[in-house]
Amino acid sequence: MYAVIKTGGKQYRVAKDDIIEVELLDTAKKGDKVTLDEVLLVGAGGSAKVGTPTVSGAAVTAEVLDQKKDDKVIVFKKKRRQNYRRKNGHRQNLTVLKIKEIKGA
Repeated sequence: MYAVIKTGGKQYRVAKDDIIEVELLDTAKKGDKVTLDEVLLVGAGGSAKVGTPTVSGAAVTAEVLDQKKDDKVIVFKKKRRQNYRRKNGHRQNLTVLKIKEIKGA
């Protein structure tokens, strides 16, 4: 059984025991259980149930493994012949989740 969930403006295809990194979930602490209610699709075998826009009654339960920062992304801006150069770095905060259960409708 698998599901497509939406969190942090992104969509993830998950199955039981998958480990995913999602945008930071502020209220979640390490070891907590979180329920992701925005389930867009639930599939098992050859059949799938697609939501409009979400599948009613479906939920994904996950355990928070860690809160961490992603690798640094360098942002470099330059305008040629203008002596204009700007260099910035960005590290996105992430939450690492392990999928425990998928409840389909």
